[in-house]
Amino acid sequence: MELLAAAFSAACAVDHDSSTSESDARYSAAGHLLGSESSSSPGNGATPEECPALADSPTTLTDALRMIHPIPADSWRNLIEQIGLLYQEYRDKSTLQEIETRRQQDAEIQANVHSSPASEETPEEEEEEEEPASLPERKALPQICLLSNPHSKFNLWQDLPEIQSSGVLDILQPEEIKLQEAMFELVTSEASYYKSLSLLVSHFVENERLKKILHPSEAHILFSNVLDVMAVSERFLLELEHRMEENIVISDVCDIVYHYAANHFSVYITYVSNQTYQERTYKQLLQEKAAFRELIAQLELDPKCKGLPLSSFLILPFQRITRLKLLVQNILKRVEERSEHECTALDAHKELELVVKACNEGVRKMSRTEQMISIQKKMEFKIKSVPIISHSRWLLKQGGLQQMSGPKTSRTLRTKKLFQEIYLFLFNDLLVICRQVPGDKYQVFDSAPRGLLRVEELEDQGQTLANVFILRLLENSDDREATYMLKASSQSEMKRWMTSLAPNRRTKFVSFTSRLLDCPQVQCVHPYVAQQPDELTLELADILNILEKTEDGWIFGERLHDQERGWFPSNMTEEILNPKIRSQNLKECFRVHKMDDPQRSQNKDRRKLGSRNRQ
Repeated sequence: MELLAAAFSAACAVDHDSSTSESDARYSAAGHLLGSESSSSPGNGATPEECPALADSPTTLTDALRMIHPIPADSWRNLIEQIGLLYQEYRDKSTLQEIETRRQQDAEIQANVHSSPASEETPEEEEEEEEPASLPERKALPQICLLSNPHSKFNLWQDLPEIQSSGVLDILQPEEIKLQEAMFELVTSEASYYKSLSLLVSHFVENERLKKILHPSEAHILFSNVLDVMAVSERFLLELEHRMEENIVISDVCDIVYHYAANHFSVYITYVSNQTYQERTYKQLLQEKAAFRELIAQLELDPKCKGLPLSSFLILPFQRITRLKLLVQNILKRVEERSEHECTALDAHKELELVVKACNEGVRKMSRTEQMISIQKKMEFKIKSVPIISHSRWLLKQGGLQQMSGPKTSRTLRTKKLFQEIYLFLFNDLLVICRQVPGDKYQVFDSAPRGLLRVEELEDQGQTLANVFILRLLENSDDREATYMLKASSQSEMKRWMTSLAPNRRTKFVSFTSRLLDCPQVQCVHPYVAQQPDELTLELADILNILEKTEDGWIFGERLHDQERGWFPSNMTEEILNPKIRSQNLKECFRVHKMDDPQRSQNKDRRKLGSRNRQ
């Protein structure tokens, strides 16, 4: 959060002149819609509590919107029923459109920069322009026919006949329409998600032939509490539908999201925590039960599944709960700052973050326990034994490195005895240094707390010492300082070890004293599944700050929407070239993740007290 705060202030300073008029227009428009600010209201610092007239006196435009006849319930039900996309398709289309929008914004800015004489003002900018002519070159996105399919039933709020015929589009400002679209997407995506869940239950879970093949315990592990998840989704969707029936201009949806996240979404934690056993059981059934394998293949060929495998349906709840958090973030970015709607969106987002965090912890806990038991069995201690298994310990990275030994003379450098193979197990709080021995065993000869590790990269000293770094143990297993000179197989492997061993060290692009505004950004254009504990799984359209980059194609980055860090291949992403977009991304990130200040906490308490008094 300290990094984000520094970035926010820096971004605001740079972006202020270019975006003041645009921001004023956006806030003014949002004020008309939400009834929280008018043209005669105090400045941006005012809140409904500080100025009661702000909350009690709706604008003329808001009054006019309230008079618009609500859409009949049947219209919304028909819309929901006509959604033709399964959630997997809906989600892919939405994220690909998000990527394409950023690309267009990037291209526009780059065109303006190259055509503007002002772009040659400073030597630094000249150097940037001289750099790669290949910058506009983009990797091809996966082609999905839905993007050009007019019958896909993927509608925008403003495209609905009732909206177009009402005349409301002539009243609302562009930013107000974007807010409506963000709320509308949350509702329609929930409908698509419920459609996919219903297909999972009716087509697979309740299939009579499948019930005869599976033992009840196997069925329970495979499908877990999916019926509970679907029941919650059904009630959630019903409340969202009722809200939309009240008025064609959606008032809010985040209050409903908050209620369900706080009181009902625990079913997601139960389902997702079972994911490790679910995946293992599914693989075993495919390998060991021919009847199961043949029936699943037959069911997947049904046109209802649209060519999607059972595994894509089983992972739906985890995908949905993480996506729901991002949808609330999109709403939060478009509501007016310091308004009642922002408070509601922040509350909903905070509750969803708690659910997602609990889901992630549930998955990790299952897999980590088994992994730690396996590692413990393989270790043989030549030093004082260290207990490996602990509920608060997990593996961050493991692998082999070469340890330099012997005098540093030119003669020694030419011998093969200079380097000896060692093997490292790095946990979140402990480093264990071993030598691998026959029988898939590891002899431990040194260890140290992770907090007492220091690393240093050697300057280029030729081919022999390439990718060599120094690891210093301030206090090892003998309570003494120890130094190891270690050689990695590649530059990226060296950087990855150094980042894992000493995570708080200065990186190439960012340090704790530098401004995050200068940090390059990328967006994910190809999904990536982490292969090692220090890697980061990427979803389409994820935005990440680049904290470190290697010449052999790896990036160490921080994802903006959840601050998760890890390594990933650079060819899974493309750089965001537009500095204004990078600055805006940082400001939006800070807004979403800003900590509750005392004023906001007091306002929240007042809202609760007022609600009780009205009751």
